[in-house]
Amino acid sequence: MGVAELALIRGWLQAHPTWNRTRLSRELCVAWNWRNGVGELKDMACRTLLLKLEARGQIVLPPRRIPSINGRRNRLVVEVAHDPSPIQCALAALGPLQIQALACGDDALGLFRFLLARYHYLGLGNCVGQNLKYLVRDSSGRPLAVLLFGSAAWQTRPRDLWIGWNAQQRLAHLPLVANNARFLLLPWVKVPNLASHLLGQLAARISSDWQAKYGHPIHLLETFVETNRFRGTCYRAAGWHLGGVSAGRSRNDIHFKLQVPTKEIYLQPLVRDFRRRLTT
Repeated sequence: MGVAELALIRGWLQAHPTWNRTRLSRELCVAWNWRNGVGELKDMACRTLLLKLEARGQIVLPPRRIPSINGRRNRLVVEVAHDPSPIQCALAALGPLQIQALACGDDALGLFRFLLARYHYLGLGNCVGQNLKYLVRDSSGRPLAVLLFGSAAWQTRPRDLWIGWNAQQRLAHLPLVANNARFLLLPWVKVPNLASHLLGQLAARISSDWQAKYGHPIHLLETFVETNRFRGTCYRAAGWHLGGVSAGRSRNDIHFKLQVPTKEIYLQPLVRDFRRRLTT
């Protein structure tokens, strides 16, 4: 965010006191020609930027006129019938896995949301900006796992050093990195090597899926593993690289006081020349 861009936001906030957050975000996208590969305005990415600027004390946004849509959506998760019978077998016995990339309006979205809300220790949460949701079933249609990939962390020193990013390169290429924000194997599924197998399957297809949905590819995946809960075994088995350990701070820690669990940062390149593509 440059001086001119910040001045524009502040000027519009002063000149248009009746604009709500949505109007401001969309007008900025038009002014900056912020569009994804299929020509849609990057409205959610712009709103995320505005919230970060407000959290840093650089701007004051107009009050919300209605509660957060994502917040309402997450409070309205509806229970979906599912079979929790134990699944304990060899990976090959599951038959061809059905890995479904969910689109807006898919009937399976309700199941995806419910499973995360009920069984993931972080719950459903909000996924702002570009994202892909996957539901994995066995050959009989029984759900096995759900995975959520979203926008990459804005800044994390170990990852940025591992890539070789400076601030300008990160700003330009961050949309080419996706974060595995949720990975849930359902608690009754006990299948050796399934987790690492799924990570391999997703690494092979996610860039194409992202291209189809948003008009641009993904060159690198990242994830954060809480060291006091997990050991990152499935990521290492799938060939992900340990990039370092987080500083134990939250993205909302603008005053350097909040403490959160330290996390290992795992990274998975999707193309051989990923560093060149992410730095030039």
